[in-house]
Amino acid sequence: MDREKMQTMLPREVRQLIREGKWRSHTTGICRGYTQANLAILPQSMAFDFLLFCQRNPKPCPVLEVSEPGNPILHQIAEGADIRTDIPRYRVYQNGKMVAEVETIKEHWRKDLVAFLIGCSYTFETALIGANIPLRHVQKGRTVPVYITNIPCTPAGVFKGPMVVSMRMIPQDLVVRAVQVTSRFPATHGAPVHIGDPEKIGIKDLQKVDWGEPPIGEEGDVPMFWACGVTPQAVAMESKPELMITHSAGHMFLSDLRDGELAAF
Repeated sequence: MDREKMQTMLPREVRQLIREGKWRSHTTGICRGYTQANLAILPQSMAFDFLLFCQRNPKPCPVLEVSEPGNPILHQIAEGADIRTDIPRYRVYQNGKMVAEVETIKEHWRKDLVAFLIGCSYTFETALIGANIPLRHVQKGRTVPVYITNIPCTPAGVFKGPMVVSMRMIPQDLVVRAVQVTSRFPATHGAPVHIGDPEKIGIKDLQKVDWGEPPIGEEGDVPMFWACGVTPQAVAMESKPELMITHSAGHMFLSDLRDGELAAF
């Protein structure tokens, strides 16, 4: 399937391709204008603590939907979608260690599991492109670079850990405009949490990503960092829940929500 053609496809069409095993690549630039989401699945016994963690850390973890315990079918952001099969690639963590990267999680599903769908910064990329702000990773068909920072999240129950950020190289004369555009989307991370020197947030080398692909920049570009929904994966590694299932970085859930539905103004 051609990635360029998939930019204009409906999310339900792409989810069907994913469910049938016909698409397993990252979702950068796919279904332009529709909201993408991060995934975190936990046992019901930990669900309240995680919901509280999200409530206390809305920048990296803005919740879009929470499933009923044991029910993998969604009803709000994508009616009838099956969270076990409709993401291109998943990661399974046990006691803080990634033990598997799989294409479906049917064999890992349990009757006590609760799925959290969390806003994704891919959502505001359509608005950035619409404002004539170039996105280097989109232009090259790459996944956005993602880093663990030294910014601590506010703990809740058993969950604690550092904030994760996604980074985009933005031309210096468009930095203020990028802040203005992304500020309209608080449900998908909103304005950046840091601009400029990466060492100030604990990132020593931009080429050494924790997830995604190393950045591509041009002369005069400025690194801008947004809170990222991969944060639960860093939290899983530090908090060590007995089980957490997530999406693989860059392989997002495609919802039926229009980006504009989440814009604040």
